[in-house]
Amino acid sequence: MKRVIILFLLVSFFLIFSLSIFSIVAESVFKEPLKEYEFECGKYGGKLILSATSDPKSFNPILAKETSTTQITSLLFEGLTKVDPKSLEVLPNLAKKWQTQDGKTWIFYLRDDVRWSDGENFTADDVVFTFNNLIYNPEIPSSSRDIFTIEGKKIKVEKIDTYRVKFTLPSVFAPFLRALSQEILPKHCYYHLVKENKFNFSMGLDAKPHQIVGTGPFRLKKFLPGERVVLERNPYYWKKDGCGNRLPYLDEIIFVILPNQDTALLRFLEGEIDYYSLRPQDLAILGPKQEEGNFSIYNAGPSFGSNFLVLNQNPQLNPYTKKPFVVPYKLRWFQSEEFRKAISYAINREKIIQVVLNGLGILQYSPLSPANKIYYTPDVTKYPYDPTKAKKILQKLGFFDRDGDGILEDSQGHKLEINFFTNGDNTQRVKIATLIKKDLEDIGVKINFLPLNFNNLVNKLVSTFDWEMILIGLTGGIEPYFGKNVWSYKGALHMWNPTKVALYEWEKEIEDIFNLSAKTLDEEERKKLFYRWQKIASNKLPLIYTVNTYSIYAVREKFGNLYPTAYGGAFSEVEYIYLQE
Repeated sequence: MKRVIILFLLVSFFLIFSLSIFSIVAESVFKEPLKEYEFECGKYGGKLILSATSDPKSFNPILAKETSTTQITSLLFEGLTKVDPKSLEVLPNLAKKWQTQDGKTWIFYLRDDVRWSDGENFTADDVVFTFNNLIYNPEIPSSSRDIFTIEGKKIKVEKIDTYRVKFTLPSVFAPFLRALSQEILPKHCYYHLVKENKFNFSMGLDAKPHQIVGTGPFRLKKFLPGERVVLERNPYYWKKDGCGNRLPYLDEIIFVILPNQDTALLRFLEGEIDYYSLRPQDLAILGPKQEEGNFSIYNAGPSFGSNFLVLNQNPQLNPYTKKPFVVPYKLRWFQSEEFRKAISYAINREKIIQVVLNGLGILQYSPLSPANKIYYTPDVTKYPYDPTKAKKILQKLGFFDRDGDGILEDSQGHKLEINFFTNGDNTQRVKIATLIKKDLEDIGVKINFLPLNFNNLVNKLVSTFDWEMILIGLTGGIEPYFGKNVWSYKGALHMWNPTKVALYEWEKEIEDIFNLSAKTLDEEERKKLFYRWQKIASNKLPLIYTVNTYSIYAVREKFGNLYPTAYGGAFSEVEYIYLQE
């Protein structure tokens, strides 16, 4: 109870500050992240205490889908390649180099100094096993199988010798190297489980720590359900620092399971955890307490994620009721490019940034944010807040307030009324939706806003299709092609048009762009393709983007070699983190 009172008083006190004062604070509290990618030689010992909002679902990286699982498995397992958290370029990892002549046949040269966390040697057998016996096994629900299925065909994976593997692709696949960050598992530990049809039930939450074997910097020490996950230093980890010392430096990483972010904030304030990922409203609380709490706050810039509106353009009939998913007159509205532009002009994105994000965000008009420094382009169609322009567009479409009640009607007399949903468990998104509701009502649109449980929202979006307008988001990533399930008109997440048939020529063009991008090895040409995609998306507005939040982290000052990035968080290279005390 005492904790709750303290937190309430803190929140109440800091909320009395105005946005102008907050903006001054925001500009002064951030510590500058490292500019160069150079780590100093640290010292051994100590632990890092993090928080997690739920237990992992398993310790099996082949089956992992949820963040609660992948944040653990990413420390236990590694892939042939990795991503530089600053440049976002692909780097060697378990594979020290590779070569290809035609983009279809690849030879990977594996490191010969890698050992599994049980001390056994890592070899080509493990790579072949991971692909042929796990990822491509139809009895195993691998979350990666789709990525490694090219034009409906498998990649042929063969052992050349102990430390060389050959991949033969059905056709050129440009994102191949980036996809090879896929975790590799040891054949000597799990082959017998595959043969006995027990793999899907292995590496579960009831597994003994010694049964979870990887090449990552840490290995499982203990799991207490609902309480904590404890990882310990992998004594066989292959990577060394510039002084020749075997990494990692830390003895342990502990994930404390907490019910929500408010509790995590309180625990951070009390010094019980070492790291906290800030929401915009948290900066007013944490900013003035940095010296007292011995922590610093880092702003790593825009995130990879997004928040966007989507209007239902599904022309199909419900097979059960035989009625349209969207009533015909509303379907005409939503399928109008100009109507969607009116909606976009009506949104006061600057106000959302100030009121909801406390100034800690940027405007977003297209699928990629500046965090994606490889493929992002600012050369897209923008929609600065202009309610007058929005009204004029609607008038050209035949919308007028014909009865003086403040709500527009179309040329047939139908009220311009839209049912609007978002996920109610995301308070930030609810606040954004509330402001958008007000913006649209100001131009004569009646909005019936209803927050829903996230699972119910997703069910409406991709299963029952009984929705009109939704505010939702995507986490984003580096490689645009991996978002093809959203942008291909045949994709499972092509949410505005789930018919599997293109409604517009621009949908066909986007389909062509994504298909061509997969076959184009020239990186500059790929960039041009994805620039064109962003231009189309911002012009045609199948998704109406709103704002992008900054990636902000608070970390105890006792740690050295911190390298906060939007891609990797505060601990992008956790094996180099060391305790300075």
